[in-house]
Amino acid sequence: MEVSPEPALTAGREIAKLSFGKAAMVEMSKLVSLCKRRGFVFPSSEIYGGLSSCWDFGPLGVELKNNIKRAWWQKMVQEREDVVGLDSSILMHTQTWVASGHLDSFADPLVECKSCHLRWRADEVKDGRCPSCGGELTEPRLFNLMFKTFMGPVENEAAVVYLRPETAQGMFVNFQNVLRASRKKLPFGIAQIGKAFRNEITPGNFIFRTREFEQMELEYFVKPGEDEKWFQYWLEERLNWYVELGIKRENLRLREHLGKELAHYAKACYDIEYRFPMGWAELEGIANRTDFDLTQHSQHSGENLSYFDEETGERFIPYVIEPSAGVERSALAFLTEAYDEEVDEKGEVRVVLRLHSKLAPVKVAVLPLSRNEKLVPPAREIAAELRKDFMVQYDDAQSIGRRYRRQDEIGTPFCVTIDFQSLEDNQVTIRERDSMKQIRVPIPELKNTLSAKLEGEDFSVLPPGGSYWLGF
Repeated sequence: MEVSPEPALTAGREIAKLSFGKAAMVEMSKLVSLCKRRGFVFPSSEIYGGLSSCWDFGPLGVELKNNIKRAWWQKMVQEREDVVGLDSSILMHTQTWVASGHLDSFADPLVECKSCHLRWRADEVKDGRCPSCGGELTEPRLFNLMFKTFMGPVENEAAVVYLRPETAQGMFVNFQNVLRASRKKLPFGIAQIGKAFRNEITPGNFIFRTREFEQMELEYFVKPGEDEKWFQYWLEERLNWYVELGIKRENLRLREHLGKELAHYAKACYDIEYRFPMGWAELEGIANRTDFDLTQHSQHSGENLSYFDEETGERFIPYVIEPSAGVERSALAFLTEAYDEEVDEKGEVRVVLRLHSKLAPVKVAVLPLSRNEKLVPPAREIAAELRKDFMVQYDDAQSIGRRYRRQDEIGTPFCVTIDFQSLEDNQVTIRERDSMKQIRVPIPELKNTLSAKLEGEDFSVLPPGGSYWLGF
């Protein structure tokens, strides 16, 4: 495999010079309002006043998250011969975090205001004054970001365990287990999607930085000396994944970690940054972790975590390339990118979520033209049949125009309408979200037609017996 290292890295350095002050595509307040109103995201424990930086994903939000995870898993595991999956425990032996360095170095510098007593990350404070009241700040002190708890009935030091701050360590400690079970040869990867917890000092910006979140991580094990090639490969792969799912390339950039910002385990690291409503910020990190983790766990556990290359007769500790993404941040990026407002001929604003069909929470809405007793039964029958293959919403409340708008606002790619003519010709109309164009198709062709359109077939392509509708 040949990989050219220059194009993506060079482009990333150039893009990184763009101003942080450039206008965002949508105000965060509009996204928060839409997510609450339409059931994407709710404040956690809201009836008790909420809990800082904790969020519950509603009926549409959980579908969006599941679709993001499904798309990631398909690209990173299902379509690859060299990657297998893992689901490791959230609670791990405390020595795991000693070996990984988290107990000693997973900390942020914290300052406290002497007046209002609010606490802030030291690297986010300007001019040495409290961002809230302008008061004087204390000297920075390190604050460990791991959540501490106890296992068993007795709360003493012997019972201390931690909620994992990353999923990566579960893959490292299972390296030999996976290697033996899967019989993979280098290069190969272990992928995992799971919860992680960080006691962030200053969480915020809606679901961008939270204390409980889901990670999508790959640990890709390679032969030392081939790590830089594979690092570049995964940079390009991960950048392209977001573009394939609808994010414009100009809203993504690569930013290199330099100097003290580089993690203690990393030889190199780049962030894929997205132009969020609050400015450019990290969407995903890709790190060359070298052999640090496997070496540390070998030394602390006494287990041999080396790899024997049968072709060369060499034994060595593999290097690791790690693409690490957050589900919630990805959801926020896709929602930001998809949000659009159009003003129609009446001066009314049409809100549209132009989500990629793979990510849309609802794939198809089934809408009878009215609640007429002749239209509702066949409409419900069609909805029931389509649910076997797609996530479907049935809606017969209010006018057809209002129902179209509701589906546009939640990102539903296609609406199927059953009208009185359907009773005569056994056909229905399919309306496409972005263009609002419609085609009429025979009911026996409906499922195959929707499948083709959701897979990317041009909407103007007609099935057998189909026709254009209403001034297509």
